[in-house]
Parts: sequence; C-alpha cells; structure tokens
Amino acid sequence: MQPEDPVKASEARFGEFASKYVTSASHAKGADLARLLELAQPEPDWEVLDIATGGGHTALAFARHVKHVVASDLTAKMLQAAADFIKTQSADNISFRQAQAVDLPFQDRHFHAVTCRIAAHHFPDAAAFVREAGRVLRPGGLLLVQDHVLPDDPATAAEVEAFERLRDPSHHRAFTEGEWRAMFAAAGLAVSHTEVIVKRHGFLQWVERQGCTAETIAQLQANMATASTGAQAWMEPQAWDQPEASFVNRHILIVGRKAEH
Repeated sequence: MQPEDPVKASEARFGEFASKYVTSASHAKGADLARLLELAQPEPDWEVLDIATGGGHTALAFARHVKHVVASDLTAKMLQAAADFIKTQSADNISFRQAQAVDLPFQDRHFHAVTCRIAAHHFPDAAAFVREAGRVLRPGGLLLVQDHVLPDDPATAAEVEAFERLRDPSHHRAFTEGEWRAMFAAAGLAVSHTEVIVKRHGFLQWVERQGCTAETIAQLQANMATASTGAQAWMEPQAWDQPEASFVNRHILIVGRKAEH
C-alpha cells in the first residue's frame, strides 16, 4: 500500500473543516496576532504575502496597515472560506491565490514581508517553505513565522508530537527553536527575534475543530493522563477529567530578515 500523499491529505482535511478555522478563537484572536504586527512594524506601501492563510485572520490584520496582501492557501475550500469571511470585514486590498508553501507562484524579490501563522507544522518540507519565502522577499524583507515549537528533549518532544498527530493526522512535524534558526540561516535569513507564546486550549473545542471520533478523544484523554512528567510539564493539563479540561501548546514566533543586497 502506498503511503498517503501529505499534501493531498492536508488539502482534503482542511477542506472538510475550513469553516471551523474561520470561527476558531485561537486563530482569530489573541495577543500573538497583535504581537506579530508589533514585530513587523508594517508600512503603508508594503506588499505582504500570507502563506497558509487559513481563516484569513492574519491577512486581514496586516491589510489594515499595508498597501496589499495576498492571502494564499493550499486548500481551495479554505481559501473560499477566508474570502467569504474577509468580504464581511470591509477589506478591499486582499487578493487570494491557491498555492503550495513549498512552491510559491510568485516572482523573486516581490514582497516586503511574508507571514505564516500556526500552519508550518502541516508542511511536508518546512525548510523548502523557508527557502521559498526567502526567494520571494525583497532585500531587507521580513519572514514572520508563528508555529508549534517542541522541547529540546527528544523523548518529551516525541510525546508532544504524538498527541498532536493523533488529533490531526495532517500534522506533519513541529520543530525546536534551534531547528527553526537553522532553517532560517540556511535560507539566508538573519534571525532578529524569537519568543515563545503559551496558548491554552479547551480540550473539547480543540478536538471538535478536527472532527475527532469518540475513540480518538478517549485515546487522547488517556495519553495525557499517562504522559511523562516532562510532557505534562510542557502541556500543563488542567481539570483533565472534567468537561472544562484544557492544556497548553507552545508556539515559537520567529522573525528573519533578508540581506539588503
């Protein structure tokens, strides 16, 4: 049996759950989105590319400060859901383009900034995504990425990854801060800032967004209850046997600048 194509798997899965990402509070709101803007310091003449736009929330946030934003996504249904949402927000400087993050249909040195928020863990080749983002950036342009980050301890990282992947089989891989820094450096992007953001999620809302079966939910509950001390310290479960159960995942926010020449 041939392994499932990860690109097709992501496209199918996120097409199915597109509308839930438009309404997802963890994607639509939060200090992390405001922080992304604060770090970018966007200017009125900027052209911005938002990769894997999802519900379109990052594209919309930047569109209020720049000349034009291209919102791109692998999934046609997700892109349509984002477009339908953005039409209700009085933003007329956003265009939409279906595209793979690892093979961007844009010319070299075009964008002042490229953003990618809470998506890169789905990409089959994150290093290729960073290289492509670097290619389409103008000299001096910024790549701003927010995504799941893993602990440095490999055993703990493996537990955290298994928990994420059980809920969402299209989760390909998250990385440590050191791995992200190495990918940026290899793409010729000088890292100017990193920080870790802690996001708490209601467990039931988290599994509902991906349409998990009762069996999968029960397995996730059991896995957290029996997780190692390191994994529990990383994910910080609370009220785990209650309807209000929650846990955290940790995101890196990393900013890299392309050389001026």
